[in-house]
Amino acid sequence: MASSGDPEYKSSSTPVPGSGTGTGSGGVDYFKFDLILRFLLFAASLVAVVVMVTGNQTEYIPLPRPAKFRYSPAFVYFVAAFSVSGLYGIITTLASLSAIRKPNLKTKLLLQFIFWDALILGITASAAGTAGGVAYLGLKGNNHVDWHKICNIYDKFCRHIGSSVAVGVFGSIVLVLLIWISAHSIHSRVPK
Repeated sequence: MASSGDPEYKSSSTPVPGSGTGTGSGGVDYFKFDLILRFLLFAASLVAVVVMVTGNQTEYIPLPRPAKFRYSPAFVYFVAAFSVSGLYGIITTLASLSAIRKPNLKTKLLLQFIFWDALILGITASAAGTAGGVAYLGLKGNNHVDWHKICNIYDKFCRHIGSSVAVGVFGSIVLVLLIWISAHSIHSRVPK
């Protein structure tokens, strides 16, 4: 019987199809998916930060009035949160790569990944939600409190903000998938 090289991925008899135990030729090594998703998290975080930071625009109404991310605490929080997420993505990508090369690390890392992924998910989801709420006010305004929309004036800036928030939401979804994969992998290791 072929093995993935990880004794913890072996089952006592035959693997259940789709269980992801990693035994035999039909087994799935979830750390390969984990590695890909962690790299996607890094890439999404990097893109979200770069697009947000480069979204500067100056309009003359009648004086020059610039729009920059640092003028809004919600956008500053977004950049800080996704900078942390990007750094976390790099570190955990390297850890996941180490676990693929040294299978005895897999079990040790799974629980830590779940805890840290959940923490980073909370941070990035709240940052994306906060920035999205402020971006929506910029797009639609709020007539009840007399907040005027600004995206009809700062169109380039608003496109940057909207794109950055969308990529940030994608990064949060990647974190949800990472948590699910780690939990499923732990569950598949429990003897039945």
